[in-house]
Amino acid sequence: MTRALQTAPDAPLAAAAVQLQRDLEARWSAGQIPGGEPPVVVTLGAVDVTRAPDPVRCSANVHLAGDAVLLGPWGGAPGRSKACGHCLGVRWQRLRGRTERDALEVCSGLNSAGTWPELPEYLVDAVWNVFCVLVDSPPAEGAYLDPDSAALSRITSVDLGGLRSYSVPLLREPLCPSCAGAEPDGAPPFEAPRSRPKSQPDQYRVRGLRDYDLPVGALANPVSGAIGAGALMNPLLPTTSAVTGGVFNRGYAGLLDIAWSGHANSFANSLRLAYLEGVERYAGTHRRRPGPPLVAPYAEVADRALDPTSCGVYTDETYDADPMVRRFDPSRPIPWIWGHRMRSGEPVLVPRRFCFYLSAADGDNFVLSSSSGCATGGCLEEAILYGLLELIERDAFVLGWYGRERLRRIDLDSCDSAAVRTMVDRATLAGYDVLAFDNRIDLTVPVVTTVAARRDGGTGLLSFAAAAHLAPERAVAAALSETLTYIPLKRRTTLRRRRQLEAMAEDYALVETVHDHADLFGLPAMREFAEDYLVDRPLESMAELYGTPRPPDPDLRQDLQGILDELYGKGYDVIVVDQTTPEQFGMGLRTVCTIVPGLLPIDFGWRRQRALTMPRLERRLRERGAAADGPRLVPHPFP
Repeated sequence: MTRALQTAPDAPLAAAAVQLQRDLEARWSAGQIPGGEPPVVVTLGAVDVTRAPDPVRCSANVHLAGDAVLLGPWGGAPGRSKACGHCLGVRWQRLRGRTERDALEVCSGLNSAGTWPELPEYLVDAVWNVFCVLVDSPPAEGAYLDPDSAALSRITSVDLGGLRSYSVPLLREPLCPSCAGAEPDGAPPFEAPRSRPKSQPDQYRVRGLRDYDLPVGALANPVSGAIGAGALMNPLLPTTSAVTGGVFNRGYAGLLDIAWSGHANSFANSLRLAYLEGVERYAGTHRRRPGPPLVAPYAEVADRALDPTSCGVYTDETYDADPMVRRFDPSRPIPWIWGHRMRSGEPVLVPRRFCFYLSAADGDNFVLSSSSGCATGGCLEEAILYGLLELIERDAFVLGWYGRERLRRIDLDSCDSAAVRTMVDRATLAGYDVLAFDNRIDLTVPVVTTVAARRDGGTGLLSFAAAAHLAPERAVAAALSETLTYIPLKRRTTLRRRRQLEAMAEDYALVETVHDHADLFGLPAMREFAEDYLVDRPLESMAELYGTPRPPDPDLRQDLQGILDELYGKGYDVIVVDQTTPEQFGMGLRTVCTIVPGLLPIDFGWRRQRALTMPRLERRLRERGAAADGPRLVPHPFP
């Protein structure tokens, strides 16, 4: 008996799904294969599958899309939690393009434009033959897969145009409407930092880049990739071995393109770094654990919650003019997530807006946060360490820019690292001079800002970057690597956007996105506003700036504690929210969001610069005797 279709008869793909179910059932009833589960057909791309439970979809093993039939999930290691058919539907839908996703997720419903796709007998035979193989004698576990994907369930795609078939691994979807479990209410237990002995004292990661159990086949594939459809390598760039990828994520401003990338000196390392950044973005854009957040007004939870205004607010003019943001109202309910104060272990509620930066809810758009302070590591201590380093880096950069600091310039020839000298040479060959600066302001953690300046002063003039690290030369290398990422395409980008950028140079209110900030300084006319960085000054060696390096700590916890103690000594609180997704636990990864109220945040969009209203900047200007001149009222060039 043909199973009841779960969509309306006139819905897209409905007629084809009924036909495919009937034809496959007829072959099944003829007894052509023994045992196994009978075919259960559902459609993909006809309805939004991300919201409601669907028992039929959960148990389905044939998924009809407009261009392919997907068979599975099948296989997977015994005893491992396996993905269901609904997990596949959710992951497949997230990989669709902007138009298709908006049609499914925002519109009220879709209508069929005809009977499509057509399923002639030979095509059904092809699907049936693949189905038989998967039910009767599936390929050996791990065949054709990377080792870390071998234990996962798999999906086999049969292309409706050319009958090409291939299989990809599938990660279970932690927010699957049908098979996800619920998380317990209340604050999770505090995880105090543990001893983490290093393999080498000068290593600040508990694992090497290639030691993580990354199921790369499940992370990036065109059927069910968790972080995107694939990764793109660009062998034409002369400065770094760049690898990029991305995926659309729905957030406060609709579908946003969330990119991830790696920019090392080899494609193998860049690819690994890109996947790790993609996993970090996946954890930070939205909460990936089931269960609703606590929703309450701040006035009701103030005794156990972070004051949202302690991390900075926009000016009244911004709230009046910008439709994307709304003044904070302590009587208005907003979503909260549990975190912990690192000093005491005390649980604290944090606005979801601060720790899951694409989340959207009515009333919580008092700021538009970013990924700053989010970091992934091989253990909790490592993730917190790198999250704090990022906050310190961006605080120092913003403070240096808006505070008109005259930073001390680093003599790059004094660096021992051959990688640093090689990167400088590659920048020179690309037509840029690279300058590096000690960007420490009032914290001792090494922060380095680098500026690549086009030697001929032409279009694509300036590229900025910054990095923080406990080892000064590591900070130099990280900042240089990021700078070199941007300079090959800087001129082309500036020419392509020239009209827009020239308009922004006349009216800073037009600077709205992260790309606008960096791209604006491709214009030669912006040189005058960066003159503090370009004016000649003495070169100082690494030894002069940072002294004799003290022996590195043998335990990562000691490195973390040193940063925590310095922040505590300056009067700052440190809050950590665990963002780790269920998939990441299986990869040996932890991801956190670190929050230090009072440090200057990095914001994008000229009207949305919290730093310009915060006491830290005003205090620094007074200390330098520059309060009368005020801050540098030019958009920062942070990329």
